Amino acid sequence: MDQIAYVNGSFVPLAEARVSVMDRGFLFADGIYEVAAVLDGKLIDNASHLARLQRSVGEIALELPETIDRIQEIQKELIARNNLVSGMVYLQVTRGADVGRDFAFPKRVKPTLIMFTSAKDIVNAPSAKTGIRVITVPDIRWARRDVKSVALLAQVLAKQAAAEAGASEAWMIEDGLVTEGGSSSAFILTQDDVLVTRQNSSAILPGCTRKAVVALAEERQLRVEERPFSVQEALAAKEAFITSASLFVQAVVSVDGKPIADGKPGPMATRLREIYLDFARATAV
Repeated sequence: MDQIAYVNGSFVPLAEARVSVMDRGFLFADGIYEVAAVLDGKLIDNASHLARLQRSVGEIALELPETIDRIQEIQKELIARNNLVSGMVYLQVTRGADVGRDFAFPKRVKPTLIMFTSAKDIVNAPSAKTGIRVITVPDIRWARRDVKSVALLAQVLAKQAAAEAGASEAWMIEDGLVTEGGSSSAFILTQDDVLVTRQNSSAILPGCTRKAVVALAEERQLRVEERPFSVQEALAAKEAFITSASLFVQAVVSVDGKPIADGKPGPMATRLREIYLDFARATAV
């Protein structure tokens, strides 16, 4: 059965889904996106993703063409139409298509809203058991990383460098400190059993999975410090791991070819993944 996408009010076969070449998302990366995980045919932590969507569009003065409730209805209908059991729903909103290519915001142009799904077995991903390798790259992104912009060229280059190095993720480095991964939030567990992840600011994206994992850890009286850490601190840590909507929690076993601890996933990352899975299933909609 052909996969179904949503484009500006219509459900259409993905192969036929189109937007204008004058769309500002294509011409200027003038848009925002979100990715929500799906388990057992239900959306995971979607309220957090939709709240971040609202914040991001607000930061660039972009009006959503549909209400948040209607957007979730469309997400659910897309899941049903595609018989999606496990995977993701991708959502993107841009400032729309104008008749010309002008940098200033166009007037009387309706924003573009598109969505599509992709199947992925997040729970049983092999890397959840083996852990992943990461490399480090300079963080060359713009100064408003808290906005989930579709302008992802720096992340594309970082992820390509990781792929060429046989790694699964790239940690971006600024002023000698880890900001975040190309598509994930970064954590370490110190030798004193403190979970460390960078605090939210304009330097990083406020990760929805990161937010949930921090809250779940604190509920269990685990010590959490929100601050930057260096690669050297990561290499000296008991464990390291990343979080994202498409990965949940996955252990990092090496950085730039150097192992963390014994080079295997540790008990904290493994346990937090289990806890997050329980949370995801309990809060799915």
